[in-house]
Amino acid sequence: MKKRILFVDDERNVLEGLRRMLRNMRQEWEMVFAESGQQALDILRDEPFDVVVSDMRMPNMDGCQLLSKVKEHHPELVRIILSGYADTEMILKSVRVAHQYLAKPYDCETLKSTVARALALRELLADEMLIRLVSSIETLPSVPSLYQEVMQELSTPNASMEKVGKIIAKDVSMTAKILQLANSAFFGRSQRVNNLERALVLLGLDIIVALVLSVEIFSAPKPASVSHFSIPTLWDHSMKTAVCARTLAKEEKQPRQSIDDAFLAGLLHDIGKLILATNLSEIYGKLMTLSVKTERSIQEVERVALGITHAEVGGYLMGLWGFPDHVVEAVACHHSPHRGLAESFSPMTAVHVGNALVYTDHADGPKQVADRLALDYLADVGLDHRLAAWEAACKKELRQGEGDG
Repeated sequence: MKKRILFVDDERNVLEGLRRMLRNMRQEWEMVFAESGQQALDILRDEPFDVVVSDMRMPNMDGCQLLSKVKEHHPELVRIILSGYADTEMILKSVRVAHQYLAKPYDCETLKSTVARALALRELLADEMLIRLVSSIETLPSVPSLYQEVMQELSTPNASMEKVGKIIAKDVSMTAKILQLANSAFFGRSQRVNNLERALVLLGLDIIVALVLSVEIFSAPKPASVSHFSIPTLWDHSMKTAVCARTLAKEEKQPRQSIDDAFLAGLLHDIGKLILATNLSEIYGKLMTLSVKTERSIQEVERVALGITHAEVGGYLMGLWGFPDHVVEAVACHHSPHRGLAESFSPMTAVHVGNALVYTDHADGPKQVADRLALDYLADVGLDHRLAAWEAACKKELRQGEGDG
């Protein structure tokens, strides 16, 4: 069945250009073209779509207003903004309603690959309710104390970027959002940024202050509690997994970019748990309790109850937010690396193994490292003989980190 994409622009010649440019995609996509925000909403009321691609500046209803209404009434749709203007106010308005932002002039391949990638991501989630849920997410809850710290620091007249960076670096949700924005065309970035410190420098303190205090890209924790789950515990595990993933990439003499991707993917690998615990707290609490009582892995319990796991949920959101493919793959497949595309060591390998080693580095029930590892996958990529060396390197790095702390 063809995927359906709605393009919206008030200039007819732009739409005609899109028709011509995307003519070779007609076998895969059914494309509809609207000349105003209201016309787009009328079309959406009567027909189902998968993706909406809208121009930013339009009379009567601009792209931000349109996508805000799309988000409200059709949260399952992927929302992409196109703009040729570096208007900070307009950009800030669109941050919360657009999944991705493409700057004009854009080339045909970039547009096609962005839309195609968004469509492919939907295959990760089998349930329409979960697609709607994850697609509607703007922000993720932060550690309560860290959220208050960063808000307080940014509210002071002499806010320090160094202090802000140190606070954000301790929180997986804030880190994910800052890196999403630093890597998007929202702020005209053409190079990949997978390092938080560099992301903050590129955005600059004025933009960070505007994003946090005006646009509210960080969110306070929701009061609902989930059995056997806490954000600080999640962050501690995520940071340790990131350290191990980076260590393994270094052990395998990977290039700098792959090492940074491994660390970033390790940091984000369990963000799907945060999404489920925050948005389906009652259900997820029961699943966490069942996992503990039956000594079955949480991903096994999730798969049976929901048809998906936290890994796919996290991978879907990171993909929607425009994170690099290697990072998305590592997040989505960290429990099932055989589903990935890599045929040699990759960030996915690093996160899969790093996650297992962190769990077995401290008391965490009866599961041992072999139970958590896809040993057949490691054998297939010719890396099973490296496990003992990896374990020793990670233990050394984790002990060093505890000593430094």
